[in-house]
Amino acid sequence: MEIHPIAHIHTDFPEKFGIPRQSGLAAGAKGTIVFVPAYRHPDALRGLTDYDFLWLVWDFSMNHREGWSATVTPPRLGGKERVGVFATRSPFRPNPIGLSCVKMEEIRSTEAEGEVIIVSGVDLLDGTPIYDIKPYLPYTDAHPEAVGGFSDRTGAHTLQVEIPPELEARIRPELLDTVRSLLEQDPRTAFIRDDERVWGMRYAEYNIRFTVCGNVLRVCEVAVVQDSSD
Repeated sequence: MEIHPIAHIHTDFPEKFGIPRQSGLAAGAKGTIVFVPAYRHPDALRGLTDYDFLWLVWDFSMNHREGWSATVTPPRLGGKERVGVFATRSPFRPNPIGLSCVKMEEIRSTEAEGEVIIVSGVDLLDGTPIYDIKPYLPYTDAHPEAVGGFSDRTGAHTLQVEIPPELEARIRPELLDTVRSLLEQDPRTAFIRDDERVWGMRYAEYNIRFTVCGNVLRVCEVAVVQDSSD
């Protein structure tokens, strides 16, 4: 069986490091879904604006590998405890297929690429192939009473983010809340906890460097990254 991308999503995440570990955690992180020419048909999107949220079925395009492992080490468990791959949302799976629930913002008509879909709350790398798009149905997809496995035991972990005013001023105001929400989620590698280490995260045109001590993340540098095509 072969499946082919129907679209690609363009986001402000040029690298894997710093991408939210689940969709919806950074509500301001937006993406633009651009269909490949064979699927640029406006009738295919008829009725889509009647929904608030969408399911995206996509390709973990940076995690293709030979073979697979029956167990993985989720970041929520510190990257040290192993659990079954099918009990996690790890990207390292027998088939590298991802599933994200994103907010439907608008359908925009463009001259060059036809109808594109603007979504928010994304957790996808820039250029990620999209295999399918399905509407989110609250009456059947929402189960607020459901048990959440080990994620219930570990609870939500967020950091206190401190950005000096002079560095905060370097970030476009419309992106500042999203940058904060990304940093609050603690993008560090789960099994590395070094108070002296300086981490770097790319988002949009920025390279944001920071340290973490205890539960406090302090931004120490905000640099604008020049596009290599310039």
